[in-house]
Amino acid sequence: MNDRIQLPLILCLTLTALLSPTPAAEAKKQAKSNQTNTDDMWVARPLPASFPANVTHHTYASAVMKRAVGYCIYLPPGYVTDSVRRYPVIYHLHGAGGNETRTLYSAEVLHAGILAGRWPELIMVFPNGGRATMYQDSADGRFPAETTFVKELMPHIDATYRTFADRKGRCLEGFSMGGRGSTHLAMKHPQLFCSLFNQSGNVYHASELAKTVGPTEWPVNYLGTDLAHLLANDPFANLTKNLTAIKASLRIQVACGTADDGHLPTVREYHSALTKAGVEHTYFEVEGLDHNQRKMIEGRRDTWFNFHVESLRQTGAELHYAKKP
Repeated sequence: MNDRIQLPLILCLTLTALLSPTPAAEAKKQAKSNQTNTDDMWVARPLPASFPANVTHHTYASAVMKRAVGYCIYLPPGYVTDSVRRYPVIYHLHGAGGNETRTLYSAEVLHAGILAGRWPELIMVFPNGGRATMYQDSADGRFPAETTFVKELMPHIDATYRTFADRKGRCLEGFSMGGRGSTHLAMKHPQLFCSLFNQSGNVYHASELAKTVGPTEWPVNYLGTDLAHLLANDPFANLTKNLTAIKASLRIQVACGTADDGHLPTVREYHSALTKAGVEHTYFEVEGLDHNQRKMIEGRRDTWFNFHVESLRQTGAELHYAKKP
């Protein structure tokens, strides 16, 4: 599988004019499959019979949710034997319809690369973001997915595990809904992360949705029609609002498959917006790839985490490699 486009940093490819659907068209396309949020979705049940090496399942007490919320965590090989060392963290956000156990394959790839000496020892966290929240707070307050991630889960991870409790040691990524959610969070809170990797995640002009989609249709029935709330959840608006901080502190990588018709247009639009705003970033398209994360990873398994590692290196984060047996 070959990458159609590999753009280190910012090469000026403008693709906005190609296949750019309206927010209404995209919203209606996903309406049926995404109206599935429920109050009991916040801890995976049943749990898998087994987890990848070094991955365990836990919960934290969420005050805003008024319930336990699940997460999985990968701890590198040296974590148990070295009781002092601190480690950078990659937060990986799952796609729509998933939970904290959905994309643990990424931990397998990371673990193999750490053992092979390709990457330093890193912690990887897999939050539960609900089935269709896009990691945003619902307008009615019922699903505060962003608030629990930023104000509860991340502080819980920093307090419970030996992390670097700083953007210099914190990376963010996700696939599909997770790519959209990670982009939303990074554009809104660029001071919290050193790198963002959007993997085939739609990027919408949320502030335009109320004009183009009926109030009972997803995602408007999730985000509501209040312009202030929509603007706060619009990654394009937050790109403009937080441009100085984004340029100063956040490295960005974006990828999508050329056969991923449901996601490629808005991914290209986001890439174009970054380019026009003068934000250096890496962008690539995978020729012939549909909406399949495992295939995307397998085609570049030995380099998959290079971007985050380089981002951490540029912040000056202390990186350690696993000891050879």
